Amino acid sequence: MLVAAAVCPSPPLLVPEVATGAAPELDAARAACADAVGLLAASRPDRLYVVGPAEEGGVYPAGSVGSFAGFGVDLSVQLGEGPRPAGRPLPTPLAVAAWLLARAAWADAPIEGRAVDAAATPDVCAGIGRELAGSAERVALLVMGDGSACRTVKAPGYLDERAAGFDAEAARALGTADATALLALDAGLAAELKAAGRAPWQVLAGAAEGAGLDGRLLFEDAPYGVGYFVAAWS
Repeated sequence: MLVAAAVCPSPPLLVPEVATGAAPELDAARAACADAVGLLAASRPDRLYVVGPAEEGGVYPAGSVGSFAGFGVDLSVQLGEGPRPAGRPLPTPLAVAAWLLARAAWADAPIEGRAVDAAATPDVCAGIGRELAGSAERVALLVMGDGSACRTVKAPGYLDERAAGFDAEAARALGTADATALLALDAGLAAELKAAGRAPWQVLAGAAEGAGLDGRLLFEDAPYGVGYFVAAWS
């Protein structure tokens, strides 16, 4: 059963070495992420799943490695402890999660990464969530993903007047642990708004069914025109 979840944004700029001179701009987001990960540890999970969007889904066992070399930084991260498995490197959202967990010195439960196809339907996402929640007696999730990328004219997706409303509803649902509202987020609209968090949030919604968790929104902002949210469910 799901006993706790942390929701964090997944921009590489969360990693100070990537952000360089702009690093202080996301200090508040980093602090909120640290608080959310700390609450995961306090829940005493038997297993932690790290969930993030990718171009295709897949499982990433503990020990999987990611790199920020594509962003001009010679920095690698490892997802938890364990031998480095052969296979694909961590997608960027899971690499950011690995950095957050390493920063928190996570050693509280075994870890597994799950990349979710960003185009997966709400039903598919919810099914993945139910599967994860049923895999152990006490399951925790670290859910990575951003809101819309269309909040300003300088945003990656330029300005879309629908973006603010989409993000407001997502923030409300994440902050109140409203799984029903998360599952109701429109996948087509999310794709148009480049909201990469939609699929991982709907995995969380599926995992939370029947768990009776409460939520708190720890951070909400749209730097660079992209919606970033940090929430904690317990």
